[in-house]
Amino acid sequence: NADIESVSDQLKKLFEFNRDEIIKVSAKTGDGVEQVLNAIIERLPPPPSKNTSGEQLKAVVFDSWYEKFKGIILLIRIIDGQIKVGDQIVFNTKPNKVHTVKELNILHPYQIPVAGDPDGTLYTGQVGVLVANIHDNDDISIGDLLVRNDDDGLKILNDHKQSKTKSLRSTPMVYASIYPCEKSSFLELNKSLQKLLLNDSSVQMSKESHPVLGNGFKLGFLGLLHMEVFCQRLDDEFDAPVVVTAPSVPYKIKIHGEKNIKLYKTDELLITNASQLPNPQIITKYYEPWIKGTIITPDNFLNPITGLCMERRGEQINSQYIDNNRLILEYRFPLSEVIIDFNDHLKSISSGYASFDYEDDGYEEADLVKLDFRLNDKPVDELSMLVHAKRARSYGRSICDKLQEHLNRQQFKIKIQALVNSKVLARTNIQAYRKDVTAKLYGGDQTRRTKLLERQKEGKRRMRMVGNVEIDPETFINVLKR
Repeated sequence: NADIESVSDQLKKLFEFNRDEIIKVSAKTGDGVEQVLNAIIERLPPPPSKNTSGEQLKAVVFDSWYEKFKGIILLIRIIDGQIKVGDQIVFNTKPNKVHTVKELNILHPYQIPVAGDPDGTLYTGQVGVLVANIHDNDDISIGDLLVRNDDDGLKILNDHKQSKTKSLRSTPMVYASIYPCEKSSFLELNKSLQKLLLNDSSVQMSKESHPVLGNGFKLGFLGLLHMEVFCQRLDDEFDAPVVVTAPSVPYKIKIHGEKNIKLYKTDELLITNASQLPNPQIITKYYEPWIKGTIITPDNFLNPITGLCMERRGEQINSQYIDNNRLILEYRFPLSEVIIDFNDHLKSISSGYASFDYEDDGYEEADLVKLDFRLNDKPVDELSMLVHAKRARSYGRSICDKLQEHLNRQQFKIKIQALVNSKVLARTNIQAYRKDVTAKLYGGDQTRRTKLLERQKEGKRRMRMVGNVEIDPETFINVLKR
């Protein structure tokens, strides 16, 4: 059912490819696979031959994984020089720690010794698997430079460190907290995360503690799909099911005052959690991340999609047809408006035909507020969040309704409030259990009935003043989960 000519026209129009450059391949039938292999040979420059490689080893680590008996396995590419079993090597992460090469293999597609010889050598341009009995995750990271442990090698590491202008780590666009389903599984989850991070260094991890859910981790991801895949791998590969909170985005704030700037060592702070927010009196500006989104859709869904984009504070940049009935829409969105359910709504109103992709587009000044929650006038700091002022009331109402649905009833009334700057934006109540104190009365004076009801009312008021509303883990999960 593939419309090859139509897709070719779209590629030519969108990316200005020549028709001769487009290779038509079918993974199902195998058609075109030989042309792809020939194109790789023709279009990509070959690596230098081993005869032209330099004397000094220089290699880069671009993937890694963990094996129980061998430790951390590295996938490396030789930039210059050569490496063989027995060489003493160091990495730029920890240049003082020396490792010995135990094995060198190539993927063919399974691991086999280099050139069929356990003492084989890897040369410039080659890719291989290196085993060096490394067991500590802190010893290496993806992107590390690998050199031989001698004066020339250490000089290369020093020059690399001085010329390195910025970190190879990507900046997370989405944050989420994860907690083990059982509090006793925290150490096991920590080990699983450390192993998974070996071949996904773009994830940033820090420990955090929740008064109800216990110890967990704050993870930074490149996007929603990245988060979904990472959590799925954690479950599939390590049998570590976790509780994942709703994703949030990193905001920035500008502060003033010499003492404050000296205290925080900068005038601009990155905020990934509302609890990190300093005193609002020292904040001069708030900034929120924006993205540039691309939507490809049949034109008969244009009106509902435009309405959805405007509802999510989208700003249209461009729109154009890519064939007779499909068009491409370019919008700018605040990242917070699309990270949770935008794609689901887009698929729903387009019957699954529309696609959505996005890229980072920097930060812009925004009208942000801190949304707080109270139970019987006692603050619940764990539920506080940063939101756009226009969304504060709807978010507050949503969380209040969730709390009303999942909190257990008590002997006293529970008052649930959402506030911004002590102003109540949303409120709901959970009514108390009621005991019929007048059941034992059989007629008689109304005064007796009124007295019993007043006494019950006073007792519940005193109970509400001293009673603590405890939020159990299951309720927090239902309120915070995606």
